[in-house]
Amino acid sequence: MAFEYAEHDLLQIIHYHTHPDRKQIPESIVKSVLWQILNGVSYLHQNWVLHRDLKPANIMLTADGVVKVGDLGLARLYSDPLQSFFTGDKVVVTIWYRAPELLLGGRHYTPAIDLWAVGCIFAELLALRPIFKGEEAKMDSKKTVPFQRNQFQKVTDILGSPTVEQWPSLVKYPEFPSFHALKPCKPNLDSWYRSIDCHNTKGFRLLQSLFEYDPAKRITAQEALMHPYFSEAPQVSMNVFQGHKYNYPVRRITVEDVDIKGAAYTGSSNKRNVVAADDSLHPRKKHK
Repeated sequence: MAFEYAEHDLLQIIHYHTHPDRKQIPESIVKSVLWQILNGVSYLHQNWVLHRDLKPANIMLTADGVVKVGDLGLARLYSDPLQSFFTGDKVVVTIWYRAPELLLGGRHYTPAIDLWAVGCIFAELLALRPIFKGEEAKMDSKKTVPFQRNQFQKVTDILGSPTVEQWPSLVKYPEFPSFHALKPCKPNLDSWYRSIDCHNTKGFRLLQSLFEYDPAKRITAQEALMHPYFSEAPQVSMNVFQGHKYNYPVRRITVEDVDIKGAAYTGSSNKRNVVAADDSLHPRKKHK
C-alpha cells in the first residue's frame, strides 16, 4: 500500500499557519477544509458509523489539498447496538472536543457528538487555537468517570449556560446536579467570533448550529453541507489550496507510511526506518 503524497494532520497545518506573519487561515481554505470534513462525516453517518474522536490531529490533509478523516480506533456502528456504548467505552472524544451530553454523563448518545467536535475544529481553524481548552479531571478508577467541571465551565463561558427551555432533557443527565452548581454564564459566542476578527454572518450561524446544546436540535452533517455558508463566495474547492501559493510543509515519512504491507512482511526490526524528506508537493516513488 503506497501513498502518492505525504500527509499532515490538520494541527500541523494550523501550526504552520501560526507563523507571526499569518494571523488567519484564508477563508477559502477554512471553508473548503470544513466542507470536506463534513462530507467525510456525512459518509460515515450514512453508513451508521460514529467516529467518536474527531479532532484536528485525526484529520489528514494531503499536499494536493484533499482532506481525509482518519483514526477510527474509537469508531462504532450504531445501527443496531447490542448494548450501551458506555458499557464498552466509558470515555470517548478528546476532552476539548467532547460534546456537552457526554460531559454530563450521557450514555445513550447520537451522531450529534461528532458534529459538536466538527464545530470545535471549525472554531480552531478560525482562531488558530482551541475554543474550549479545559483541564481534564482524570479517572481515579476504571469504574468512576468524574464530572469534567473545568471543561464544562470553558464551554459555558463562551456559549452561556444551557437552560431546560432550550434543552428539555437536560435534567435527565447523570451530572445535571454537578452542572447546576457551576457559575451561570450568559451567551458570548458572538463576542468571541468578533474578537478573532471574523465577520461572516453565515459562518457564524453555521458555528451556532454546530454548537447547539440539545443534540436533538444540533445540525446534522448532511444539513451542514447544504448550509448557505457554503453557497456564497469564496466557493468550496476539492483542493483546499486552490488559488493560493502555498508551501506545503515537508515531513519525514517512514517505511511503514510508504508501504504498510511491505513493512509488515519484512519484520526484521522494531526500529522505524526513515525515508528522506523531499518536496511533498511532488509524487513519491513507491518503496520497494
